Amino acid sequence: MELREGRPGKSEEGSLLAIYDEVARCNRCGFCLSVCPVYAITGEERAVARGHNVHLQDIIEGRLMISKELKQPLFDCLLCRACVENCMSGVITHHNVITGRAAYMRTLGQSRLLGFVFSKVLPDPKKMDFYVRAAALGKRTGLDRALSALGVLKWFGRDKDKVVDLIQHLPLRTFRQSPEDHPGDLEDADRTVAYFVGCGTNYALPYVAYSTVRVLKAAGCSVRILDNVCCGLPPFSYGDLDAARELARRNIEVMAEMEVDAIVTDCGSCSSFLKEYPDLFMDDPLYKEKASTVRPKLKALSEYLGEIGIPELPGSLDARVTYHDPCHMSRYQNLVNEPREIISRIPGIEYQELPEAGWCCGAAGTYNISYYGQSMQVLDRKVENIKKTGADIVVTTCPACNIQLAHGLRRHGLGCEVLDLAELVDRVLMQTPS
Repeated sequence: MELREGRPGKSEEGSLLAIYDEVARCNRCGFCLSVCPVYAITGEERAVARGHNVHLQDIIEGRLMISKELKQPLFDCLLCRACVENCMSGVITHHNVITGRAAYMRTLGQSRLLGFVFSKVLPDPKKMDFYVRAAALGKRTGLDRALSALGVLKWFGRDKDKVVDLIQHLPLRTFRQSPEDHPGDLEDADRTVAYFVGCGTNYALPYVAYSTVRVLKAAGCSVRILDNVCCGLPPFSYGDLDAARELARRNIEVMAEMEVDAIVTDCGSCSSFLKEYPDLFMDDPLYKEKASTVRPKLKALSEYLGEIGIPELPGSLDARVTYHDPCHMSRYQNLVNEPREIISRIPGIEYQELPEAGWCCGAAGTYNISYYGQSMQVLDRKVENIKKTGADIVVTTCPACNIQLAHGLRRHGLGCEVLDLAELVDRVLMQTPS
């Protein structure tokens, strides 16, 4: 695809103009410098919040053109919101960055690969199943290693030959493809919930999904598996707002039809983005209203268990446990205490708080693919803090974080395991009462 430099068109300029006041509120104080994981590695001003806001203000005011040189500073951001949390002026820089990425994509174009994934694969479960199964077979047969050795993966950019180790195993069967393994409905359930199955859980960590269903049922819930597609966060994060809205519309229609007490997901990124659906449709009153109607029912698993109570646990777990806060749980949803309270109620556990528990692990969706080297440096800091806890188990509530943390522990040769919160509770539930 041919890229063209220049000023954004009227529609893109209008989007940037909408954030002008927000961008201009950045007073360049530099409080964001000490909390930005990327800046901590690179030391580059363009990687930090005030650098992003300066770039965007210069574009809006005509001092800077949108060009290929802007791709690195615009996309080299974890969207972790650490800067937002520590901004004295309250500038929502992550929103500004997304708007800038959208303008970049509309002005210079999107790669064919991303366009295909966002518009053809994510909305089509059959295509998703096909490509993920192909990847799983590649892992099992060593084809991913062959492609790496031949340099084929470098077509996608620097360090792509190293990302084959991010996921150690991919199951051949997904959660949705194994209906016989799903526990049946409860006849005497106290409540009915719909389970929004995230892509990461379904394809990479299906055992987490099984645990989630068992935990919800043990808590007195009848569980219906929602016929959802990708939540839309991947294209949104890249600035493809049209693709994100199309996926959101699909999910809103499905969720609106469900007569349930709650719509629950074990993926912190999914629950965060689902709750933001009304903001996606500020110019579409129909879907804004539909999304707003559904929103009160949307719950992260720990959030919902905090409301209804965790199930009675028949056993105990003799282990030292620590918890990593996914950015989309802590900073986007303010769900910090809920997971820890659940962990603290499990008999036998010695809980050890993780230093810098809210510091991003470097996964950030596909950041660990696009910027593998920097991602690993962010991850190394996280792993060093895990070492300090002496934990046997690291718990988290996001598939991307789960995969990233497990990769980091393998790289450092640590023997502790990574579990989703649902797996931790399920492990005790599956014990035979003594």
